[in-house]
Amino acid sequence: MNKILVISFFALLLTGCKGSFFESYQKVNPSGWDKDSLLAFNVEITDTLQAYNMYLNIRNQGSYEFSNLWLFVDIVAPDSTALRDTIEITLAQPDGTWLGKGTSGIYQLQLPYRKNIIFPYSGEYSITIEQAMRSEKLEGIQNIGIKIDKN
Repeated sequence: MNKILVISFFALLLTGCKGSFFESYQKVNPSGWDKDSLLAFNVEITDTLQAYNMYLNIRNQGSYEFSNLWLFVDIVAPDSTALRDTIEITLAQPDGTWLGKGTSGIYQLQLPYRKNIIFPYSGEYSITIEQAMRSEKLEGIQNIGIKIDKN
């Protein structure tokens, strides 16, 4: 009986260790996301051999007027090398049904951004996100988040 309890404890411990390496959200100004407003995240990387998966998390209100969201994502490594991506995120189906999970008129969607990536340098990486829509002020986006898991 004791062996079963010990094995169960270690199995629970091992499955409980899986989780996010990094997860953070930035709040968007409630009056609207200005075109020149950057949301910044800083991630400390120490293991340059570990592979990671990175996700973008979007929280939008049901009143958001578009079905998609264009973003510029910049990643700057500790050695100052930079990478810029332009990403289109589909937030709603053609019939207007919001994707993701929603309660009280707020919807959250998590999308894979980069899979199986290796950060080549140890140190602090800076990730900035800006809206790339045609609107100078984008209303209806509440939070933008980054999640990084060890692969």
